[in-house]
Order: sequence, then structure tokens, then C-alpha cells
Amino acid sequence: MAANSSSTISKPSNSTGGKQSGPSAEQVVAAFQRMRSEQRNMASKAAELEMEINEHSLVIETLKDVDPTRKCFRLVGGVLVERTVKEVLPALESNKEQISKIVESINTQMQLKGRELTEYREKYNIRLVGEGEDGQGKSSASSNGGEGGGSKGGAGVLVS
Repeated sequence: MAANSSSTISKPSNSTGGKQSGPSAEQVVAAFQRMRSEQRNMASKAAELEMEINEHSLVIETLKDVDPTRKCFRLVGGVLVERTVKEVLPALESNKEQISKIVESINTQMQLKGRELTEYREKYNIRLVGEGEDGQGKSSASSNGGEGGGSKGGAGVLVS
């Protein structure tokens, strides 16, 4: 069984007819890993922005009870700027709304990427390591550690 740094590829034991017209197993795994990485990056960015929303909410709640003429400081582009609470509060609320819209957009993109990943997995018969080992006859060869192939014409790909 050929081992890659983060994936294992299961190839059919009897190759009848040489190369297929589709991408190689390595190309399939690389594309799948790239899509998973993109989805993870989106999730990470969404989590980061959610934390910023929470920080904005905390500051907004704190400033609502403060005298509007009181001076406060705001970091703008790496520069600390002196403003009043009545100037800063609307800007914070506006920023919070914009960040919320961005998070919604990222969540929509993550859902689309998830569907794309699912379609790609089904198209190329990709199985994650430890997934679907009970009850499926075609994954029994990979759970036994052999290089036996699936019953389909294309190579089954096992990704960790």
C-alpha cells in the first residue's frame, strides 16, 4: 500500500487496460486535500470573526452605560485615536454588523464547499481512514491492509 504524508491510496490489484482517462489517484487525493484545507481555512476565519463580534458586543455593552461626552480611545489602523463615546459607539455597531454579514457569507461558502467535497468523494469513491469499515464490502480490503481493489472500474481512494 503506497503511503503519502497524510493519505493512503488503495489501488486495484489487477489493472486491466492500462491508464484511465481520469486523473490519477495522487491527483484525486491532492485535489481532495486542497478542498478540505480550503474548508478548514474558512472555518478558522469564521471562528476568528465570531470572536471579534463577541469583543465588539462586549465593548458596545460597556460603552452604552457610559456618559456620551466621555473621551475614549480607539485603535484605527495601528494608531490610537482619541474620540468621544458618542462618536465611537455607532462605528462599533456598524463594524459589528459588517462582520456579521461576512460571517454569514463565509458560512454559506463553507456549506457549498461541503457539498462540493461530498460530490467529489462520491465521484472518486474516496473513503476517510476509519470511516465505513463496518457493513461495507468494498472497504473490507482496505481494513485488512491488503491492496485489493473495489468492484468499480476506478480506483478507490482512502484518505486519512
